[in-house]
Amino acid sequence: MKYFLTFLALFFSFGAHAQVLRKRTTMLMGGRFDITIVAKDSAGAEKNIDAVIAEITRIENLISDWKPTSQVSEVNANAGIRPVKVDLEVFELTERALALSKLTRGAFDISFAAMDRIWKFDGSMTEMPSAGKIAKSVEKVGYQNIILDKKHTTIFLKKKGMKIGFGALGEGYAADQCRDMMLKKGIKAGIVNGSGDMSAWGKQPDGSDWVIGITDPNRQGELFAVVPLRQGAVVTSGSYEKFVVLNGKRYSHIINPATGYPASGLTSVTVFGPSAEQANGFSTSLMVMGKHAGMELINDFPEFSCIMITDEGKVLTSRNFDISKYQAQ
Repeated sequence: MKYFLTFLALFFSFGAHAQVLRKRTTMLMGGRFDITIVAKDSAGAEKNIDAVIAEITRIENLISDWKPTSQVSEVNANAGIRPVKVDLEVFELTERALALSKLTRGAFDISFAAMDRIWKFDGSMTEMPSAGKIAKSVEKVGYQNIILDKKHTTIFLKKKGMKIGFGALGEGYAADQCRDMMLKKGIKAGIVNGSGDMSAWGKQPDGSDWVIGITDPNRQGELFAVVPLRQGAVVTSGSYEKFVVLNGKRYSHIINPATGYPASGLTSVTVFGPSAEQANGFSTSLMVMGKHAGMELINDFPEFSCIMITDEGKVLTSRNFDISKYQAQ
């Protein structure tokens, strides 16, 4: 789940410049997409927003695990039965997600879609589920049981009842694809924001950078930092709105797919980098891995940077991010 990001760019003046900025909000991939395009005129901007929506819809129809006609749904329906041939695009997205699953040793797991939803974050939960229930909830989860055949572009889930699902990773992928598509069409600036997975390029019509506000999870309505977003992406995963406290311990709604237990220790993780898809995968994984293992991982990828906020309100950053430059006054 992504929180904490506030898109500040639209509040800046651009009336005196030749280019126009248009924004549209729509529901796609089960979530909200905010699409912002800078173009020479309003008609051109609106036409390109239409093209972005069409591209996101195309991707949704390929990878949605709740649309019965999608290729991913066909893969899931044939778990334990046979490999399913998919488009190269779907295969390569699955391949990258599986590589992330391996890199994080299951802190991220593309087969999380089969997890039983035994944890409740609506205030109704008063005690921990039994260890047996928790173990059973993840018995069909396990990236090790996903078999990819690159030559034939097939995906096979070895266990009956297994499922793969891209969730927010798919929204990040769609945002990246739309950014690349617009750049190829000569659209020099815009932001595609899929439920908080932001992929941006270029500058505002007045020549200033896009600006992202990161909300302080400990002080509702207040910004913690204001960060310029140039050619790149930003994603925040967090738990300040959805969590449960049991026996005095705070548990996030983000579940560790390897163990079935909720993540704890971090309230939010914000990741900056060249790709919304990858940033999303890292932000979710770091929430599960925790501050020590998570920071060790992200520091191995210098093109990405991150801000972590612990449950105690402590701020931690990757080696390549100087938070003092961006903290709100």
